[in-house]
Amino acid sequence: MAGSFGGGGLGRRRGPAVNADVNITPLVDVALVLLIIFMITAPIMQGGIDVQLPEAKATPLAAKDGVVVSVNRQGRIYVDDIPVSLAEFRATVRRIMDQRNASSVYVRGDRGTPYGNVIRVIAALHEAGITSAGLVTQEEDISR
Repeated sequence: MAGSFGGGGLGRRRGPAVNADVNITPLVDVALVLLIIFMITAPIMQGGIDVQLPEAKATPLAAKDGVVVSVNRQGRIYVDDIPVSLAEFRATVRRIMDQRNASSVYVRGDRGTPYGNVIRVIAALHEAGITSAGLVTQEEDISR
């Protein structure tokens, strides 16, 4: 009778083994549902205008035989540091290219000038039949 009250005797039944593993199936299910929800709602939440930007790897251009056209903050046009009006620029840009035997034009636009000022210069180049024009930029300062 001594063995019947303590429950620790030899006749004790063992139940199923205790499982200490974490069941991650519900966690994976929730993660996949959230992923699907974000994939559906992300394009809807994107604001602004739908623009597909071109892909390009920016590499520095070598300074070859080219004419440098600058547009300052006030919108004034300079051809190799010589100020010209837009009408003069339209009339003489092709002649300058032929005189210098230049193969391309480098357009330097001040960051404070309105976008339209630089576009007018590029449009004048295209009207003159010059299709090889590059936009000059300054190398970005990474320390900022």
